Amino acid sequence: MVPPYLEGEVAEVLPSGNYNIETTVVKLKTEKGLEELKLYQHWPVRNPRPIKHRKTIFRPLITGQRVIDMFFPLAKGGTVAIPGGFGTGKTMTQHQLAKWSDADIIVYIGCGERGNEMTEVLEDFPKLIDPKTNMPLMNRTILIANTSNMPVAAREASIYTGITLAEYFRDMGYHVAIMADSTSRWAEALREISGRLEEMPAEEGYPAYLPSRLAEFYERAGYVENMNGTEGSVTVIGAVSPAGGDFSEPVTQNTKRFVSAFLSLDKKLAYSRHYPAINWLSSYSGYINLLKDWYEENVSPEIWDLRGRMLKLLYEESKLLEIVKLVGEDVLPDDQRLILETSKIIRIAFLQQNAYHAEDTFVPLEKQYKMLKTIEIFYESSFKAVKVGVPISHLINKDIFESLYKMKYNVPNDNYQVLENLQDEIVEYYGKLHDKYASEK
Repeated sequence: MVPPYLEGEVAEVLPSGNYNIETTVVKLKTEKGLEELKLYQHWPVRNPRPIKHRKTIFRPLITGQRVIDMFFPLAKGGTVAIPGGFGTGKTMTQHQLAKWSDADIIVYIGCGERGNEMTEVLEDFPKLIDPKTNMPLMNRTILIANTSNMPVAAREASIYTGITLAEYFRDMGYHVAIMADSTSRWAEALREISGRLEEMPAEEGYPAYLPSRLAEFYERAGYVENMNGTEGSVTVIGAVSPAGGDFSEPVTQNTKRFVSAFLSLDKKLAYSRHYPAINWLSSYSGYINLLKDWYEENVSPEIWDLRGRMLKLLYEESKLLEIVKLVGEDVLPDDQRLILETSKIIRIAFLQQNAYHAEDTFVPLEKQYKMLKTIEIFYESSFKAVKVGVPISHLINKDIFESLYKMKYNVPNDNYQVLENLQDEIVEYYGKLHDKYASEK
């Protein structure tokens, strides 16, 4: 690939083969004379590489994580923040995205993190097989190791190094996802350098230019047409580590201004072993309208309506749980108790995901949709039964509930017949209950 600042006529080129990066592979005749091109380019990392123009975001970044793909979808060329306190699973969430997202290349920046986390990536990724290429996952992964014991100047530069590498591969026509773990450590390095330069501190000691630096970094993401006519994208996924899990601190608040997807990690969920610990009440994605056409065409025309109905049940559950804390569940009417039961199924059977289970670590979009549809069929069928007077105790069928809770493990990722059979079983069982009580009335 010719550097963007050069143009001319190819005078000499080596045949296809294996060369090291210092080999001159092309000689380019320019107005200034003969330029020798090697298999790398010199580029100042703080300067964005040029593009022809930005394109509208329209393709999702498929992650295989149900809570993300169905509830808070990410986009190729988008920006994402994953904030969370210590132990909430930021690094593990980024590892899952690095392993299973459908990006062509992953750039993983360990900025000021513990050395054992980088060691884990180095040990795990060569053992994992990329499902698209059947080659080790390490073949498409770039690691920038900048651990917490390294100089602050290196920590501050590592973020820019990662995004420039991502832009370099984007210029070749690849879709690149960059994992920045974490931008809080980078901001702390900025603060330390700013203090040594005796600059005037702003909020919590961070320099006054912290927001503009964050904006410059996240704005380098995008889905673009490159100078050479190819299409590529850089998706930026930044972890934020607020001290004490306080989301009102400057790095989290300023990051929130510049990203379009916000996956808020909740320590209560993490400590109760609910992973990924993404809080469905405080997270959001601004890409739903941009990705609407793609999802409706490739998954289902009703997918966003289904998502809205399921999220509404989870919101209603959060309100009902406040009442339950005060007066107990027994005083609630059966239709509200059904909301609690259905929401529990959504949380455990759908939102909770096991990274160590072969069928559950990555889930195709079609299976995700069918799983959520099965839960809705259960809710609608049982709600009709409640309305004709079926008590909640009769609705809790042990076999059906067990099948719903275990469908994420028992349904293969390439055969959804089990889900379709379960849907038929639910409709039949609750239909008979409905008819029996309706006839008695």
